[in-house]
Amino acid sequence: MKLALALQLGRISNLPTVWTNVLAGALLAGGSLGDARLPLLMLALSCFYIGGMFLNDAFDRDFDARHRPERPIPSGRVSARQVFTIGFGLLAAGLVAIAWQGQAAAGGPAWHALAAACALAVAIVFYDAFHKNNPLSPLVMGLCRVLVVVTAAYAYTASPPSAVWLAATGLLCHLIGLTYIAKQEHLDRIGHLWPLGFLALPLLYGASLAVSAPLAALPLVLYAAVLVLALGLLRRRRPGDVPRAVVTLIAGMSLFDSVVLAGAGQAGAAALAIAAFVLTLALQKWVSGT
Repeated sequence: MKLALALQLGRISNLPTVWTNVLAGALLAGGSLGDARLPLLMLALSCFYIGGMFLNDAFDRDFDARHRPERPIPSGRVSARQVFTIGFGLLAAGLVAIAWQGQAAAGGPAWHALAAACALAVAIVFYDAFHKNNPLSPLVMGLCRVLVVVTAAYAYTASPPSAVWLAATGLLCHLIGLTYIAKQEHLDRIGHLWPLGFLALPLLYGASLAVSAPLAALPLVLYAAVLVLALGLLRRRRPGDVPRAVVTLIAGMSLFDSVVLAGAGQAGAAALAIAAFVLTLALQKWVSGT
């Protein structure tokens, strides 16, 4: 398989958002930027993300043949069998990396992190296999990102603090709104707008953090601007506006991570999350984010 094709299947432009999810989970659970475990966690959870993206194309091959024939499988550039094999292989590699990280860190497997990673693998496969006809698929997609944060947190503690769960809940709400839009991307229009109300909840949580931690104000303003931009595109609904809103909101996950990191006093990590937002937007111009 050619590298360019693999990058397209893996939608690697969105990987920086996975890395900031890991940062949020790990640092809110007591980790630090200098911890040697962070790179391995990012690598492991990147495997889950890329594997999930490969499986998404493999499971969606019949739908794509009708609506997106330019995608790699229906266009004949790669076989579904090969994409399935790589996708499941990457999930397995991610699980091995999480298990090894736990072994190296504590002298024995970190069962909480490994259990969360197993749940993540199951959620990814379930979403990819059934999301087209499942009205709850936005919730399942959100759960996948929640489990990224939770897996990273459990790598540091067997009892993540409330900040981890609140950040994960905010991310879940962001993903519910985002996935609702993405499910209708091929139509280039949005039906009902009420599910987008979920996007207000992480914004409100960020505002509550900024009250006690003024450092969160800057990323919060940036996050709010991204939401306004995306919702403006959806309201305008010109050709191409829905896909642009989708990729903008995908990148916006890193800004939400920046808000929660800044709210926890992690200024350096919050700055890195803002940089990840910019990097995601730049990479999306090179490799499509959807």
